[in-house]
Amino acid sequence: MQSAARAPGPPHSPRASSEPRTSPAPLTPRIRRVPGTRPTPRRSRTPLALVPLLLPLTLLAAAPQASARSEGWSVAPLGAGRPAFYAEGAPGTVLRDTVSVTNRSRTPVTVRLRGTGVPTAFARSLRVPARTRAEVPFTLTVPSGAAPGDRTGAVVVRDAHGRTATVPVRLRVDGPPLAALTVEHLAVRSDRITYELVNRGTTVLVPTLAVRADGLLGRVLDRAPRTLSVRLAPGARRTLSEPWPGRPVLDRVRVRLTVTAAGGAHDSAGTTAAYVPWGAVAGGAAAVAAGGTAVLLRTRHRRRRHAGPGPRPGTPEPAGALP
Repeated sequence: MQSAARAPGPPHSPRASSEPRTSPAPLTPRIRRVPGTRPTPRRSRTPLALVPLLLPLTLLAAAPQASARSEGWSVAPLGAGRPAFYAEGAPGTVLRDTVSVTNRSRTPVTVRLRGTGVPTAFARSLRVPARTRAEVPFTLTVPSGAAPGDRTGAVVVRDAHGRTATVPVRLRVDGPPLAALTVEHLAVRSDRITYELVNRGTTVLVPTLAVRADGLLGRVLDRAPRTLSVRLAPGARRTLSEPWPGRPVLDRVRVRLTVTAAGGAHDSAGTTAAYVPWGAVAGGAAAVAAGGTAVLLRTRHRRRRHAGPGPRPGTPEPAGALP
């Protein structure tokens, strides 16, 4: 094994290779007797083959240690003072850490380990003898296309009876912070304005919103910027609405929304809406149509009266002169 430099972190934190590896590095769990218990006559070691360690691991400082417990056994990060696994790296980095599975019962326990939220490599299963602790190394891969920012996951341990215990994973992807925010799908409804806010950056945003609407005769809506009670994580999308009870009755307005957030995030969007009192228009059209029908009937009656009475039905017409 190549020389290794200890990464910053709490005591007994895992080590990271000083150079990328080009072949798989077989790592074997360590089986240790639990302090305060008598050794058992049988012990077993389960080999663990993991993917190669490509780039260095950086561990962050943490708070006092905690462990997730199930019946007869528990799981926790190896080393004192860590309630979770904390890691940091650039996209494409493969990180390494160690999870401790402690079996305090009088019978062996077989568990399966897996990771959620971030790509993690474990052994398929592990047998932990009675009153012993297994120190299981694993790797965590930062996705190649991951944007800078914080990600969360967990190490999940499950025994043959379905009992599970988890330890959180906190991963920070290196890279420059980026604040970006967009306004999408802006629409004016009957009594409100609907829109979507999308966090296109790598930091958590708390947006500020300003609303303005201009009609044919001037401004009809002007709301000063105010902070929304919304926290947008990177990549998050939220559909929101802005009430507008005092909208115009008869007007054509241009609505514009402007959003800003810390870090220079800024965007605006606009749309047009026409307000027409369709009830009054329909009533007027009906009155006009009724008036037109009455005028037409009166006109026909006058024409019939001036033309005189027509021939009675069945009366022969007078014969005309022969040519």
